[in-house]
Formats: sequence, C-alpha cells, structure tokens
Amino acid sequence: MIEFTKMSGSGNDFILIDNRTRSLAVPDITAFVQTVCTRKIAVGADGLILIEPSDRVDFRWRFFNADGSEVEMCGNGGRCAARFAFLKGIAKERMSFETGAGIIDAEVRGDVVKLRLTDPRDLTINQSLTVEGKSLEVHSINTGVPHVVHFVNDLEHTDVFHLGRTLRYHAQYQPAGTNANFVAAVDPHALEIRTYERGVEDETLGD
Repeated sequence: MIEFTKMSGSGNDFILIDNRTRSLAVPDITAFVQTVCTRKIAVGADGLILIEPSDRVDFRWRFFNADGSEVEMCGNGGRCAARFAFLKGIAKERMSFETGAGIIDAEVRGDVVKLRLTDPRDLTINQSLTVEGKSLEVHSINTGVPHVVHFVNDLEHTDVFHLGRTLRYHAQYQPAGTNANFVAAVDPHALEIRTYERGVEDETLGD
C-alpha cells in the first residue's frame, strides 16, 4: 500500500508522496508513474511528486510528468508541493526546497501559495521558425523548464494540440523538447494563455 495525496494547482493536478524515508520501493519508477498517472483506469494526474530529504533546505523534490519523464521544475507542482509540506508538518509557512532547476522559495498563506522561482534564462525573442512549411514568429525562455511562446489573434480557435505538439517536438528544441504557450493580449495589462505541456503531451489548464 502506498499513501498518497491528490492536489490541484491552477488546473494542473498531481499525485504527491512523502518519500522522506525512501519507502517507495518500486523496481521501475518510470513505469510506476505512467501507471498511476493514467486517467480513468488509475489515480490519474498530470504528474507525480516525491518529497525527499535534503541536507540543505526543508526538503528535496523529484518531479515526474505523466509520461514518466523526470524534469527539473513545474510552477503549479511547486505550489502543491509547498502546501503539502506545510500541511504534513514537513516545513513551516516559509520554506525552501531543492529542485533540478535550483532552490525554490515558497510561502503558504492559507489556501494561497507563492513561489520565488529561479531566475529566468535563455531568453530569445522574435525568432522565426519554419513550421509545416510556414514561418512562425516565436519567443522562448527557460523558467526552470523550457517554454516557447507564440502570440495569436484568435486564441479560442487556435489548434493548441496540433500546433503545440509540433512546436514541442520541433528540431530547434531537441532533445529535451519544450512547453508550447499560445498567448493573446486581452488589453495592455492582461494576457490569456493556452498551453501544450511537454510530458503530459496534451493541452493542460495550467503549466
């Protein structure tokens, strides 16, 4: 029997397991993640998070996408991990935890969790990519995990699954791949975003 908690953060859902005693003894972690994250026949989730001990900060996490791939960081997953750690008494309201992207600072205030992510890097703007024989203007940035951003006029009718999958596997972003974000400017102070998420391999409600 494996004790777990299911949590949701801004539309992404996750399975969280307290693995500080290294009690999760599964022979193939990739297959395990794929199995439990499968919707309709198992728990179902966008990803799985293991909370493990750290000798530097409050805890260390390991984050796995639903396809079993282990990646450095996930913002919504990080907020869920912080709230989980607080509720379980693993950390206080202000905490820090290790990720593959670096140390993340978090603060839990009731139902609200704030993160200070690692500094963004590798910013590229106004890049022209050839996608299915057409030129597409994109921008890219790494916020702990890679993202490509494409601005559109009609977000509602954008084929996020098809175009997002094409960008996710574009040669420009191999071998790791990228999350693909489609953005519409609502007004000078607001954006709407739809995301195709690497590892989930589908559009998600958050990233």
